Amino acid sequence: MTARCAAALSSALVVVLAGCTSFYEIPIETPIQPKMDVSAFQRVLIAGFISGGSEDVDANLETVRLLRTQLRTKSSLRVIDADVLPLMEMARDQGVEHATNGSQPPAAADDDGTGTGTNGPDGTSGTQAAADEAGGQRIRDEKDLEPFETLFANVNLWKKVGEEFQNPLIVTGTILFTPHERAGFVTRDQEYFDAVGRRRVTPVRTYMQRKGFILRPKFVFIDGRTGTTLYSESFREEILYSPQQNTPALSSYFELMDRLVPSFLSTLSTQKIRGSRILIK
Repeated sequence: MTARCAAALSSALVVVLAGCTSFYEIPIETPIQPKMDVSAFQRVLIAGFISGGSEDVDANLETVRLLRTQLRTKSSLRVIDADVLPLMEMARDQGVEHATNGSQPPAAADDDGTGTGTNGPDGTSGTQAAADEAGGQRIRDEKDLEPFETLFANVNLWKKVGEEFQNPLIVTGTILFTPHERAGFVTRDQEYFDAVGRRRVTPVRTYMQRKGFILRPKFVFIDGRTGTTLYSESFREEILYSPQQNTPALSSYFELMDRLVPSFLSTLSTQKIRGSRILIK
């Protein structure tokens, strides 16, 4: 469409609107079908995640709590309340070796020596974090996570987990929440007052060193009846702050997860996109 045609069309629309007695806005909702068919399941188990990156946030426990809360209110599946599975210990038993030095950290044990870990405020287990710290190792990047991919392909293991929890849909995967910084030019608004005292705003490009975080979750959906992987999806979100802004790591984590939660929910249940239409009378 040429600029002349676009201008003519715009003018015609203005004339039509001006000639109408009234027009009003109607809210609409567009349903988005889920990526998976979960009709065969009545229950969902958020089993836990292999996590790493920042030591300021336990991305495993925080993600489990957040996803359980979201699914309770926005999914028809019944959320199972259970301790988070000690995935690091399970990986060690499977023979998965840590990428950094070829050895696994010892599992953290309770006072009774069972090795199940300490329960958190919502009944979740702290085995994974304790095991990492006890061995003096931490998962720091995606390369460290690669050896653990075989854990999610262990059909017999996940079938056994499914039998224990009455064959639910199992959600697991990996979470990497890492500090990040970048230098470059940033455009920001700068205020000033002109010669007659009027306030003006002009964009200014400034070279700036900014710090923030990168969140890389991978969600793996497993059929608890068979132990097979039904679907998996990876995400990457990044946030950067100006040097003057002091944002806690946990706040950044939740800010990044807010961007991802709708995509996660759309995998399991029908979501609605809200919008509006203008009706002319």
